[in-house]
Amino acid sequence: METYGKILLFAMPAFLALVLFEKWWGWRKGNDTVRTMDMISSLTSGITNSTKDVLGLSIAVLSYDWMVNHWAIFHVNSTILVYIIAFFALDLTGYLVHRIDHEINFFWNAHLIHHSSEDFNLACALRQSISTFFRLFTIFLLPAALLGVPTQVIAIVAPLHLFAQFWYHTQHINKMGWLEHIIVTPSHHRVHHALNPEYLDKNYGQIFIFWDKWFGTFQEELDSIKPVYGITRPVQTWNPIKINFTHIALLIKDAWRTKNWGDKFRIWFKPTGWRPNDVATQFPVYKIKDPYHFQKYDTLTNKWLTIWTWLQISILLLFISYLFGNIAAIGSPGMFFYGAFIYVYVYAFTDLMDEHASAWYWETGKSVIGFILLYQTGDWFGAGKLSSLLPYIIGFYFLVSPAIVFSLGKTHFQKRTIA
Repeated sequence: METYGKILLFAMPAFLALVLFEKWWGWRKGNDTVRTMDMISSLTSGITNSTKDVLGLSIAVLSYDWMVNHWAIFHVNSTILVYIIAFFALDLTGYLVHRIDHEINFFWNAHLIHHSSEDFNLACALRQSISTFFRLFTIFLLPAALLGVPTQVIAIVAPLHLFAQFWYHTQHINKMGWLEHIIVTPSHHRVHHALNPEYLDKNYGQIFIFWDKWFGTFQEELDSIKPVYGITRPVQTWNPIKINFTHIALLIKDAWRTKNWGDKFRIWFKPTGWRPNDVATQFPVYKIKDPYHFQKYDTLTNKWLTIWTWLQISILLLFISYLFGNIAAIGSPGMFFYGAFIYVYVYAFTDLMDEHASAWYWETGKSVIGFILLYQTGDWFGAGKLSSLLPYIIGFYFLVSPAIVFSLGKTHFQKRTIA
């Protein structure tokens, strides 16, 4: 956990810089593919996912280390060849898990967040799940375990493999010649994120595209069909915590409501999107039927609300950087209380982005939790060692933020209602 937190301290600024660069580049070229609120929603999603991972809030059902120790046919040293084998093994595993996530109802909930943006840009690469607490993918690493690839090698290669999937989430790079036959390119991944019928559920590869070509899931980006991004059941919110549980909530409700006992069990393992006939008829859910004629989710914002949103995400990045950089010193259970504070923080200000009047209550709750943690730790988990003024600055922020949110919400929502 501590090592991964340290890695993220370097990765987060790099990702943020590239996201902002893409925003600037699109503006400069007259093709801005990054909407501000959508981008901030993606950033908060990345923060919630990273917090979950750093806190270790997931369990591998079958440990890779256990498989290596008990099932390995060979035991090899950490050579360059072993790292290459590990990379290919992780990529094949990624393809298989990715395909399962798309094609089975229950597993789609863990991946829906990544496709929830109705734009396609570097920021949406950061939309990752917080809803998966039991990880099943380790079993697909069985070939690597049998070959005796050391656990330490997998631990090093896995983050590199994940970070290498960031760059191709962009509309600003066209087809890349001969590389299109080997690696996943932006063109391939634009197809994957599209909801056009011709493109739906294609190109599951993560680094190498030949898995899709071998297993029959490849689709080239066609000049005659421009990709339209998003999911067929749009989430209609900027709140990443809500998005993470929207599909599983529907599955639970459908399983409860259907009168067919067989369907109560079948629904979890049917193809993604399947619903029992009686429930689908009685409780219809909006679904995009024409990808070329639908309204993207958006909210009306004024200048001050936009400025406050940027300020909130900046302060959040400072809070999360302190957690990642001091996870060992904060320790348990403090780091879990800190993590809960981060989640309430995200929920509060994305609720304001959604223009919900309840945002003030969440913001107030966030400040109350913040004051409690500040009082219990005395100096915000040791931040006072950096500067004796820091606890007072943090306390002042907790004092004024609910008042600012109340003022912004009251003014903005009234103007919206009058309009």
